[in-house]
Amino acid sequence: MTKNLDIEGLRSIADNYELFYVDIWGVVHNGINVHKNAISALKEILKLKKDIVLLTNAPRPNKNVRDFCEKLGMDKTLSKYVFTSGEAAIKYLKKNLYSDKFFHVGPPRDFDLFEDFKKNKTSNINDASYLLCTGLFDEQKTDLNYYKDILESSISKKMICTNPDLVVDKGEKRELCAGSVAIVFEKMGGKVTYFGKPYPEVYNQSIDNTNKKILSIGDNLNTDIKGANFLNFDSLIISNGIHKNEIKEKGIEATAKSYETVCNYIQTDLKW
Repeated sequence: MTKNLDIEGLRSIADNYELFYVDIWGVVHNGINVHKNAISALKEILKLKKDIVLLTNAPRPNKNVRDFCEKLGMDKTLSKYVFTSGEAAIKYLKKNLYSDKFFHVGPPRDFDLFEDFKKNKTSNINDASYLLCTGLFDEQKTDLNYYKDILESSISKKMICTNPDLVVDKGEKRELCAGSVAIVFEKMGGKVTYFGKPYPEVYNQSIDNTNKKILSIGDNLNTDIKGANFLNFDSLIISNGIHKNEIKEKGIEATAKSYETVCNYIQTDLKW
């Protein structure tokens, strides 16, 4: 059964763990403002001499997300712990596909992900060896059928998806993420290689987690909690996030089961 920590706080279990993987968007900030209680909790974890990774499915290099978090109000003593799915993808692309032409599916702001090999970007999808999906085009943020149409001729090509998230809440507004496009591609018969939670590589690249007692904290059952389940970490779901309405309606046990996940703990917002 999932234990509720709203009264006892994270402090009641913190001593049980050596390493904390903490999701950023939805736990530490909402894309507009940082959550002060979450920031305080992270600082308390560090006081206990525990390890932290602020692990995010962001299709950007570490530095860019660190800068963004600092603009929202996170200080550098915390932002230095950021590790992104984009950073993991960059390492893979440089090692395996550095000279291959690619077609970029995503907004121009994600350009920094492939700046080192920008010469290989082609505007003609038919000339590409692979597809690099970081998100949705700015002019096509809501219609997934649009992507079905443009990807139809490229089913034989591999897609690299740098953000497995399906959606994100920016303030009160829900937006589609790269994972939604990747799902469309897979349903059409395409093959996708994902970088980010719940896939193990992003966890293992971010820090040496060998033989450590680990708690994964996040608001997304599909990524944060499923990743913890895959790797046999304990997990804490933040209910005031992506699944807020589902959890209110069905409760955490039924909601988690519907995503084939198990949560050890639940908290409305991350608090010490």
